[in-house]
Amino acid sequence: MQLRVDMLDAHVNKPLAQLYVITSDEHLLALEAADKIRKAARAQGFSEREVLTVERSFKWGELLAANQSQSLFGDRKLIELRIPTGKPGKDGGQALQAYAAALNPDNVTLITLPKLDWATQKAAWVNALQQAAVYIDIPLVERNHLPAWIGTRLAAQGHSADRASLDFIADRVEGNLLAAHQEIQKLALLHPAGKLSFEQIHDAVLNVARYDVFKLNEAMLAGDAVRLTRMLDGLKGEGEALPLVLWAMTEEIRTLLKLRAGVDQGRPLGGLLKEYRIWGPRERLMEPALRRLRLPALEAAMRNAAQIDKMIKGLRAKSFVGDAWDALLQLGLAVAQGAR
Repeated sequence: MQLRVDMLDAHVNKPLAQLYVITSDEHLLALEAADKIRKAARAQGFSEREVLTVERSFKWGELLAANQSQSLFGDRKLIELRIPTGKPGKDGGQALQAYAAALNPDNVTLITLPKLDWATQKAAWVNALQQAAVYIDIPLVERNHLPAWIGTRLAAQGHSADRASLDFIADRVEGNLLAAHQEIQKLALLHPAGKLSFEQIHDAVLNVARYDVFKLNEAMLAGDAVRLTRMLDGLKGEGEALPLVLWAMTEEIRTLLKLRAGVDQGRPLGGLLKEYRIWGPRERLMEPALRRLRLPALEAAMRNAAQIDKMIKGLRAKSFVGDAWDALLQLGLAVAQGAR
């Protein structure tokens, strides 16, 4: 059965299922969900815990053996299987299918995975786990939902703040949900319950943002020039490699160009998105981006990207004034603002 993470608190107050699967790239939320299952397992008498991590030398027989072996003291057991890559391989896939079909009623098993890509989600072993397990797929907290998420966390510890303060925290912790959690906890230590002022938050919250080059495209597609500028400044300050930043932006522009050409030819956008395997947050951002961008603007952006590539390689590019980071900003703003 599928279970939303916000329903987990109520779920673990009942007798636990034999198998749980947590899949997410939000490490904080996945860790919190796993901790709730561990705590409930201890409370329900699963006093022994065995942790297995799928690494290069891992033997899948270890999982089957853990499921079949009995504790020396007859205790019920929590078995944790961690698959950091989300790719168990052929042998692992078969082992997981066999495991899901022969669960031991004396054990609770918790399998943790990163967010699975589209192709992996179609695998037989994933289907077997979905059928046999309580399957908890925790989505990413998207940037536009982050202030509300912070507000909910503050409320849980008896605090509140206005929207400007929530936006300030979100800007400071962008790309780092664990840091957001730590900053919220710090506010609980510094201030009693009640409404926090902007000054209190400003003085307490550090700049702990970790900028993700692949989130840069999200700001560009959304037309958020302020966020785009801040992220490029952050990536520059963190010493991110210029070729990687240019590649990520260029790939997004190339995708927009393909979609724009297809739409101009009369093809439905929904079919094009499926063809190019665009889903999730990117899918929702594509339509508004295409409304403000026409084919000539995207073709010009591709030409500019080629010039920036020359700049990075030390070749002269007359199209831009300044350094390559300035040129990247100009490129991103052209897409974000829909320059013709």
